[in-house]
Amino acid sequence: MSASDENSRPRSTPVRATGSARTQVRPKTEGWTQQKDAEGRPLLQFASPKRGKPPVHLADLTPAERVEKVKELGLPGFRAKQLSTHYFTHYTSDPAQMTDLPAAQRDELVAGMLPPLLTEVKRLETDRGDTIKFLWRLHDGALVESVLMRYPGRITLCVSSQAGCGMNCPFCATGQAGLTRNMSTAEIIEQIVRANRLIAEGGLGGVSSRSARSTTGPDRERVTNIVFMGMGEPLANYKRVMDAVRIMVARQPDGLGMSARGITVSTVGLVPAIRKLSDEDIPVTFALSLHAPDDELRDELIPVNSRWKVGEALDAAREYFDKTGRRVSIEYALIKDMNDHPWRADLLASKLNSRGKGWVHVNPIPLNPTPGSIWTASEKAVQDEFVRRLNDAGIPTTLRDTRGKEIDGACGQLVATSEDEVAAAAMA
Repeated sequence: MSASDENSRPRSTPVRATGSARTQVRPKTEGWTQQKDAEGRPLLQFASPKRGKPPVHLADLTPAERVEKVKELGLPGFRAKQLSTHYFTHYTSDPAQMTDLPAAQRDELVAGMLPPLLTEVKRLETDRGDTIKFLWRLHDGALVESVLMRYPGRITLCVSSQAGCGMNCPFCATGQAGLTRNMSTAEIIEQIVRANRLIAEGGLGGVSSRSARSTTGPDRERVTNIVFMGMGEPLANYKRVMDAVRIMVARQPDGLGMSARGITVSTVGLVPAIRKLSDEDIPVTFALSLHAPDDELRDELIPVNSRWKVGEALDAAREYFDKTGRRVSIEYALIKDMNDHPWRADLLASKLNSRGKGWVHVNPIPLNPTPGSIWTASEKAVQDEFVRRLNDAGIPTTLRDTRGKEIDGACGQLVATSEDEVAAAAMA
């Protein structure tokens, strides 16, 4: 079934009628006013507002450009490799630890190649220290967050790619204030380097919860998985995100030496960028934040659906699988009486199966509840029924664990509050 076939389907369909006796709650904003365009539609911001650029950092440059920059600073080109080793392998920007660099020029070289990018404003912990949320202040005062999570056998970092978000989804705290600006490649990478430094110092989880692996050398613990599910729409900051991914997968000391398969790039459905991602020849995991299988609801829930409909987004996702061989993840926040109806599970299964078998995995995520709000998690029995229907239809489906909701660090909760802004201003 093509996208055009789906979009031309009448609004009242037999599949809709199935299981429709339950209440249908419509999306609406609560406690804030959604930005609208001149025609009264939710405003979408694809271009980054003009702001002062962050200082150029080693992680913004290719290995060849790093050599040239070092030469401009009056030092031989091989010093670039030494700096890269300190940053990408030892996770440090501290000149005092770089004893292989000439003492007389060390501070100047580090200032020119590794300028400070993120200032830690606040750090919150939960899950016995196995989940940590960081609030960072960027050079221009913009605030972003990232979340570090220890799981059995892996350590995941949820990174931000933009300060704020321009996609204006009514259930997501990040999008309420709109887009402040795109983050630079180095600002994205610095979140990982800082997390790795904390892990190396023993700052993630108690001793009893850590494995006995070395804190130095090739077997030391570090971030193994990246999810671009922090602040921002990653594919709206396409070039910088992909440059960051290339540094993540580049061998040390030119990059972080990570596996592309451990990196997940998500989107709410920017179809042209999904197709571009398919041609990158980097086998990252691709995740489509769908949240509704029908255009009628998704138009309200995900405003970008007004540009590219469900069928178009699913066609592009299937194309990603065809070109990369990497199974696609469908993210689906289960919201009570809004998108969790049995007929929607059936419709989702039908649309996925119409595009073939074995190409997709669905991750329903119970929405993080807010007391008294329309935006609250589905009841457990409803969640179980939704998952069962998808699995019975042959769609591999796993209810995803949510981490960090006690510290507002879970999916859709990342936002700089007025309290955060005061704390950041005090450090400026």
